[in-house]
Amino acid sequence: MIEVRTSNRTEVVDITSQVQEEVRKSGVRDGLAIIYTRHTTTALTINEGEKGLLEDLEDVMSRLVPRNAGYRHDIMDNNADSHIRAILIGNSVVVPVTDGRLDLGTWQRVLFIELDGPRSSRKIVVKVIAI
Repeated sequence: MIEVRTSNRTEVVDITSQVQEEVRKSGVRDGLAIIYTRHTTTALTINEGEKGLLEDLEDVMSRLVPRNAGYRHDIMDNNADSHIRAILIGNSVVVPVTDGRLDLGTWQRVLFIELDGPRSSRKIVVKVIAI
């Protein structure tokens, strides 16, 4: 289990090294790493961690799913946009494990996306399965 603390409402956190550590601790040499967020207002993706791209992602999501746009769920806790964005991005990723390492491309990173922060403890489950 990985725990992440966030400091902004929307924030992208590169968790690649923490996931790799979970793979190392598992002892699995060849298999799959399943990475899953346990929260409905967070997401996971694999992509480049370049600052400009991450800012572009936030801008696009703000245009696609604007905050305070009259969503019915906002009556409850004013975060419907966060839930909808999380649904669009997804809550899990799967990465092959080869020779005990995440088998990622040159620029690929495992990115945790906070959509309703800041939060003191977000939990990400990592299961490593040998094949």
